[in-house]
Amino acid sequence: MSLPSWMADVALAVGLFALFGLLLLVFAGTGAAGELTRNIPLAVAVCAAGVVPIAVRRWVWVSAVAVAVVTVAAVPLVGGNTTEGISILIVIYTAASRLRPTTAAGAVGIVVLGIAGALVLSHAQPLVWALNGLEVLIAFAVGSVRRTRLAFVSALEQRAIAAETTRELTARDAVMAERQRIARELHDVVAHHISVMGVMAAAARRTLRAHPEVADEALTTIEETGRATLREMRRLLDVLRDEQDTALPTTPQPGLPGLETLVGQVGEAGLAVQLTVEGEPVPLDSGVDLTLFRIVQEALTNTLKHAGPTRAEVVVRYGLADVEVVVTDRGKGPAGGGNASGHGLVGMRERVGLYAGSLYTGPGEDGGYTVRATVPFDRPAAKTRGSRT
Repeated sequence: MSLPSWMADVALAVGLFALFGLLLLVFAGTGAAGELTRNIPLAVAVCAAGVVPIAVRRWVWVSAVAVAVVTVAAVPLVGGNTTEGISILIVIYTAASRLRPTTAAGAVGIVVLGIAGALVLSHAQPLVWALNGLEVLIAFAVGSVRRTRLAFVSALEQRAIAAETTRELTARDAVMAERQRIARELHDVVAHHISVMGVMAAAARRTLRAHPEVADEALTTIEETGRATLREMRRLLDVLRDEQDTALPTTPQPGLPGLETLVGQVGEAGLAVQLTVEGEPVPLDSGVDLTLFRIVQEALTNTLKHAGPTRAEVVVRYGLADVEVVVTDRGKGPAGGGNASGHGLVGMRERVGLYAGSLYTGPGEDGGYTVRATVPFDRPAAKTRGSRT
């Protein structure tokens, strides 16, 4: 198992310091280091400072460059090179491999100025200048190659991820298209079965008294057709159900009793909403209940997105034969002052039309925006009457 990058940097810095410290002690005992050992405490301090850029180079590269330049400038004071030589090369490599080319060039330029100053103060020979310049160029070139390779690998990974995502979406679209085709075919089968059941029920009613045996056959056919229809309906639902839905726990669909929770959630999102219920609440068909809840939810969502800083009011009115929900706000209203359009409003119209209700979406009487939906209790679906969108 590989060490984290910061631990590897610290370990490298500690190891380098230990190695140079050991060599310094050996040289001090033999006198082979010459001027390097004329001030042992200062040499040890510079040696310790020289490994600091290695430990922090990935996180605070500006500080790493600054410390590296300072330690290079201290070389003439200690009479020879310590850890700063290797530290400088590592810092240059890190800057070239991790920073943008222009930033890396600037950082390396500062380091080169520090090296040049140290060489001038130490009266270095031309060969020393050439060797130092070659080392800097090699470290910078290796770091640049590393950065280019990492960028290339990252681009390849992104392309692979994009290609995989595209393949998954294409496969999913193909599956959904096939499911829709199968659903249409099963819908035709179910519709045929239901038509047969209606015809056979009418025949049984007409022949029940005069020819009970004929009526019995018709009822048997209705029974068998009903069972077949139920099986086909189950297959139809299996086809339409998303694969991921089967793994999720089933929860009750929301309805008007859940508006208080919805208002609280919208309030947490930054929109103050007042909820008012007028009339005596009555039990509603689950489809009507869900339709009215979704309309209020979509209207409040649109207010959050488009109305700007404002307040909203939700009114639920229970009538003798229908339920009305009104969502109003005092926001800036739709662009141009006219009725807005969009997928959300189209969904509202479709839901209300399914239950033969009416829908208005547009400017309010006192400005802002208003969504008003009225849905009857028990009325067969028909065209949306008087809807305006």
